[in-house]
Amino acid sequence: MREMIKMVIVVTVLASFSGGLLASVRNGTKERIEVAQLTFVKGPAIQKIMEGSSNDPIEDRFSLTINDTEMDFFVGKFDGKPKTVAFEGFGRGYGGDMGVMVGIDIEKETVHGVAVTTHAETPGLGSLAADDPGFVSQFKGKPLDKSVKLTQDGGLINALGGATVTSRAVCNAAEQIVRLYEENKEQISEKTKSF
Repeated sequence: MREMIKMVIVVTVLASFSGGLLASVRNGTKERIEVAQLTFVKGPAIQKIMEGSSNDPIEDRFSLTINDTEMDFFVGKFDGKPKTVAFEGFGRGYGGDMGVMVGIDIEKETVHGVAVTTHAETPGLGSLAADDPGFVSQFKGKPLDKSVKLTQDGGLINALGGATVTSRAVCNAAEQIVRLYEENKEQISEKTKSF
């Protein structure tokens, strides 16, 4: 019986030590992981969307909690004024969830730009959503009060050939972002103006 108690105590101590060690490693690397994501995953998409901005949108960012989820918003300044805000949404593609960054022109109330951040789509087909500038350029200038859908779903966006599911995922993510912006417009605009 004493041996059993000793084993339970040893296992408990080892598990507590291991858990504490893992938590400290996670906390120690959290900031570096965030920087790497901003630099290599979200950064290129943000730079595409905010091309021509007079500031660094990755540096000029803020966070808001929307629907119990903390979201990062990236601010783009044009003509010296904060005019565009970009944030990420997700759509269900053929290979899984796709991350889509959508920029919104807060003055004109239009989509400023769209770029894919993450995907697991088929190379050469679905992956074109991230690589084909002709596909994402269709979103630019679309008014927020119009639905962002594919033409076969009653919208104005042409799908990529052979990649309708992927195209629909990008549209769904963009639609989600537009709706989140509309629902939280005052809060987002107020934060954006402080830059």
